[in-house]
Amino acid sequence: MLRAAKRQDFLENNLLRSLSAEECARLCPSTQYISLTLGYVLYESGGLLEYVYFPTTCVVSCLYTMHDGSTAEMALAGNDGAVGIALFLGGGTVPHRAVAQIAGDAIRIPARSLQAEFARNGSLQHTLLRYTQALIIQISQTAVCNRLHSVEKRLCRWLLLCHDRVNGTEIAMTQEYIANMLGGRRESVTVAAGHLQDMELIHYSRGHITILDRKGLEMMVCECYRIVEDEYDRLFLASHVSEVSK
Repeated sequence: MLRAAKRQDFLENNLLRSLSAEECARLCPSTQYISLTLGYVLYESGGLLEYVYFPTTCVVSCLYTMHDGSTAEMALAGNDGAVGIALFLGGGTVPHRAVAQIAGDAIRIPARSLQAEFARNGSLQHTLLRYTQALIIQISQTAVCNRLHSVEKRLCRWLLLCHDRVNGTEIAMTQEYIANMLGGRRESVTVAAGHLQDMELIHYSRGHITILDRKGLEMMVCECYRIVEDEYDRLFLASHVSEVSK
């Protein structure tokens, strides 16, 4: 599905929700609301970026693929963020690909329209720069987590990050796909998922993972999950309080 975006659509993404009526009015005419199927490729490594995507109900992974075909997730974005930040940071291409790991909808804004609004030095620019800092923290913490923590803890982190960005407790995802996200072997993910299921924290069946005990996952997860979420909250909740107090 592809249609023109409406002002109320902007409310479904945390970043766009902060825009003024004037900013939305300038962006809306060129903005589209798009449905992304599982595995939809938003852009390829080295490809020219044409849009910045703001997920509303989908979750998008930024993946790096090695020459031997192995992959690992660098970061993910849901209704908390945006995909394609190189367009407003001065770059036109990136050495990784972006793929919809959970199907759903997104708002996409053409490069020229977003760059023009960003250059106005208004709330869109300030919001996107704060998000860039939050994304850098996520990417950095993902690298640390993948190096230092077990597959089981990394799986807990990944499940919680996804759960925070979707409506409901069910995630449609195969263990092979999760292994690609975590940069590990499918067998390791199978063992880790089986352990979490034995503890009745999740239920896995035919490509669907259901979160049964979120608090239990939070007790199992490494500190990387909380660091990423706390930094996002610090950047955006503090900003919201500051704007309200003016």
